[in-house]
Amino acid sequence: MRTTIDLPDALFRRVKAEAALRGMRLREFIAQSLEESLAGNRIPTKSRRVRLPLIRTGGKHTINPSREELDAGTWD
Repeated sequence: MRTTIDLPDALFRRVKAEAALRGMRLREFIAQSLEESLAGNRIPTKSRRVRLPLIRTGGKHTINPSREELDAGTWD
């Protein structure tokens, strides 16, 4: 199927150059890149569990900011 897409000039030059480096036609390179992207063949990212510090206090504390403090994001 034929379709038309608009790419920024810099991206088009990069895609065309990469296809040439791989010895592929532009059409083949774009199709393969889209297939890989949709199939999820990307490098998996490592997730890390982060331990947040636990702050212990001697009693219950209430935070009761005013509407203005919430809107301004300035309450402590």
